[in-house]
Amino acid sequence: MTAAIAVGPATPPVTGAWPEDGHPGDRRFLDLGEVRLEAGGVLPRVRVAYETWGRLSPARDNAVLLLHALTGDSHVVGPAGPGHPTPGWWEGLVGPGRPIDTRTWFVVAPNVLGGCQGTTGPASTAPDGRPWGSRFPFLTIRDLVRAEAAFADRLGVDRWALVLGGSMGGMRALEWAVTCPGRVERLLVLAACAAATGDQIAWCASQLAAVRADPGFRGGDYYDAAPGTGPHLGLGVARRIAHTTYRAADELNLRFGRKSQTGENPLGDGGRYAVESYLDHHADKLVHRFDANSYVVLTEAMNSHDVGRGRGGVANALCRVTARSAVVAVDSDRLYPVELNREIAAGIPDAGSVRVISSPFGHDAFLIETEAVGSVVDDLLGDRVLSRP
Repeated sequence: MTAAIAVGPATPPVTGAWPEDGHPGDRRFLDLGEVRLEAGGVLPRVRVAYETWGRLSPARDNAVLLLHALTGDSHVVGPAGPGHPTPGWWEGLVGPGRPIDTRTWFVVAPNVLGGCQGTTGPASTAPDGRPWGSRFPFLTIRDLVRAEAAFADRLGVDRWALVLGGSMGGMRALEWAVTCPGRVERLLVLAACAAATGDQIAWCASQLAAVRADPGFRGGDYYDAAPGTGPHLGLGVARRIAHTTYRAADELNLRFGRKSQTGENPLGDGGRYAVESYLDHHADKLVHRFDANSYVVLTEAMNSHDVGRGRGGVANALCRVTARSAVVAVDSDRLYPVELNREIAAGIPDAGSVRVISSPFGHDAFLIETEAVGSVVDDLLGDRVLSRP
């Protein structure tokens, strides 16, 4: 087996974990044991929630690892339903006849460590029987990848045919290729960066402050609060800030401008502008499906992102990547602008030039412009020869 990050005692690959035992997209769980953390200490009894589509080939050479963004989860495609608070977040990219064709590829999407959709996170039960809450340890992007590497070991996947993700998922995909170059054959990084910038950390700091300032947050120990008294207001404010950075200024101006929300008057009557209603809507959706502590833990992990830490800098780290790679930027992305993605492409030996998607949708275009993303996937996988699934 290709060398992986050490995560504790070795365990044999899991059996009976493939879709023959259920339906594609069913949420499943794997227990990893303990995961050692970059900042020190150990997180015990880690469980990972994940979903799969397609079948693993006998040679185990057709596995694709798909990594979600900050508030995503393992449900890449398919309707909302039991275990799935929202519909799939990358519809159009994965499935029969789609760019990642599940008649050929075995697609695996784990929920991230620290999350709140089945993988161990702050709302999970600690060894003392109480929720982790404020006691949940600090995580870095490398810790998230460490857990994913242990998860891959348990699945029996030594080498991924393709690792891809955008935003926080792009950070993890890049960290995978730097940390475990022998386990990543092809790499697709979308709308990401090699190291979090001061501007990105500043936007995140505002969001973290909003969550922590909510009296309902109670320092992170709110799981015994009465219904409706948790940190919903603070998390909603954080989401409004974040969503503003996910979209482009031109789009918001053209789409909403100074229009009032229908039936409301913002001129002294307490009504809202249409763009305020839009942000309220996205805030309300998030607070009904996402945990505030997970938002804090994962936002801090994104701030920690730096592939060059302890490796002689970003340039030296990127030189470690051996995967055939593609890096995709969005021309209207004001959070992860083109030049940051260009730095990644320039540093990876087999990446070529950055691919730029022209879109009015800002950072969120990596989720919306599936045809453009699918074209890059086709370029990466089109000449790949596989054994029969």
